Amino acid sequence: MEYDPHIDIQVTEDVYPPSEDSILLIESLDIREGERILEIGCGSGVVSIHCARYGGIVTSVDINPSAVECTRRNAECNHVNLDVRQSDLFDNVPERFDTVFFNLPYLPVDDEGMLAKAWSGGDDGLGPLPRLLKEVKGHLYEGGRLVVVVSSLMNQEALDPILNGYKVEVRGQLPLFFEKLQVLEIIP
Repeated sequence: MEYDPHIDIQVTEDVYPPSEDSILLIESLDIREGERILEIGCGSGVVSIHCARYGGIVTSVDINPSAVECTRRNAECNHVNLDVRQSDLFDNVPERFDTVFFNLPYLPVDDEGMLAKAWSGGDDGLGPLPRLLKEVKGHLYEGGRLVVVVSSLMNQEALDPILNGYKVEVRGQLPLFFEKLQVLEIIP
């Protein structure tokens, strides 16, 4: 997909704003008309809105109630239909999807608070990735995929073993002055 800078996105101080990692994820995704998509950690909704504009049938979830409301408002302002729910990963999501994606909280910090859940991946930076990998297969159609954003700041010695056994392909990358971001497509 191509990132559209003209999409109207409004955020509040307690919602993660669209950033370089959001744009990288958008530009790394290839969405088919009618594809059933789940975005975990939707934040402002910018990625979900792009997917819906490309013909995806999108469910968007976030643990942060402010992000859920923000995504709903942004979807309405941009005239797209999203199913938006509050959920911690798959807790309120019983369905299956073709694609599940998550711009993970990947910074190796232990910050507190609801907004910090958008970037704080704990001491190793893995955050919810181990749980996500464990639960995603039950939410994907056969041949489905998981797409995540990871950072070179994550503890690679902890990351590599949990990805072992999956087919992993780098779909996009962005070198920044202090880290390198990658979008990984994981086939369980």
